[in-house]
Amino acid sequence: MRFNIVTLFPEFFTGPLTSALMQRARGAGIVDFSFHNPRDAATDRHRSVDDRPYGGGPGMVMLPGPMASVLRSLGFGPRGQKQPGRLIYLSPKGRPLDQRLARELALGAGENLASAADNAAEQAPDITLICGRYEGMDARVEAHFPVESVSVGDFVLNGGEAAALCLIESVARLLPGFMGHEESGEDESFSRGLLEYPHYTRPEEFEDLSVPDILRSGDHARIALWRRRASLALTLENRPELLADAPLTAADRDFLRDIPLRRDGRNLYCALVHHPVLDKEKNSVAVSLTNLDIHDIARSSCTYGLGGYYVLTPLNDQRELLSAILDHWTKGAGKRGNPDRDAALGLVRAGATVEEAAADVAARTGQEPLIVGTSAGTADAGPEGMSFLRIAEVLRERPVLLLFGTGHGLAPEALRLCRAVAPPLRWHGAYNHLSVRSAAAIIFDRILGDWR
Repeated sequence: MRFNIVTLFPEFFTGPLTSALMQRARGAGIVDFSFHNPRDAATDRHRSVDDRPYGGGPGMVMLPGPMASVLRSLGFGPRGQKQPGRLIYLSPKGRPLDQRLARELALGAGENLASAADNAAEQAPDITLICGRYEGMDARVEAHFPVESVSVGDFVLNGGEAAALCLIESVARLLPGFMGHEESGEDESFSRGLLEYPHYTRPEEFEDLSVPDILRSGDHARIALWRRRASLALTLENRPELLADAPLTAADRDFLRDIPLRRDGRNLYCALVHHPVLDKEKNSVAVSLTNLDIHDIARSSCTYGLGGYYVLTPLNDQRELLSAILDHWTKGAGKRGNPDRDAALGLVRAGATVEEAAADVAARTGQEPLIVGTSAGTADAGPEGMSFLRIAEVLRERPVLLLFGTGHGLAPEALRLCRAVAPPLRWHGAYNHLSVRSAAAIIFDRILGDWR
């Protein structure tokens, strides 16, 4: 496989691409590299490759002319034409570089590494990498040529060269012959959709820490099971989103179910506020309980392991109705007919006010909770916004009481009790009118879910 590297600093690659396995692979003809400097295509006497951006602002932008000349010399043309391979621009806005993309680039989308055989390197198309510098390159280059953007992470580098090295190594090591022992590339993190299990070597004892007995047992079946389970546990703890696409057996799933939830929700509490809330005319009112809200938010709270769910209303008859509903499902015929509902509704606690709920959380946890409101709109004034990620971080240090408003949302009196407000779920959408029970389930997942 040939990598064409378009860079203003080809010397950046001298060490990494002439060392260790990469150098051996170059000698064996498995990989090859060519370097193309846009400065060599500059036409003015200063060999300029950048200029100030239109519209003002800091930094410089890479000129389109020299870059276009380099790409044309490599055989690239306008979008829609046959191209000499993939053209990738290392950029923060791009598709994340992961093992799936590395495989795709190594042998083309849909091909199987194991069946590629000895001539895979010849079959693999060229990959051309554009290493940006300064504020990036003129956007018209991307509009004209079939550029794909790829990102190696959510951070800022001086240029695309370091990112290009990450991509080159992740792709090259998948080519047959690169690793020497092909199983070395497959039995590693991400190769099978999971993080790799821990490794140990001599000595058996190191600073009072021992190699696990099972790895010294000689029982290969038990060792394989230990490694599989260690890999599953590490993935659940550190990268649970990978499990959605990993090939899991029924035994794997049973094992994972016995592991405590990664994001513990015990420090998160929610309250469904029935007063003070807004009506259609934006008046502060009290509204009636809704059976579906009680049940569904309780079920979501139980699923995500919340510490408790408060249903708040100052109306005595409404609290009596709530008590009757809870008694039916936690003590009466409902419990006998549907024990699972008892587990969910057992989280529900009745209260009159937000202050009362906050005091109960403080009594249970020994800490004053951070009260966070929710809203479907974006207000210009009021409590500061707090992202779902930040709420998850706060939970490590103190309890959070999350307020959900019935009616048409929390009234200003309720929002004044909040230290922060969570962002709307779809603030940029034309329609943003979810039921409170739907919104609660989505927000719990944004804070505690395993999607990131």
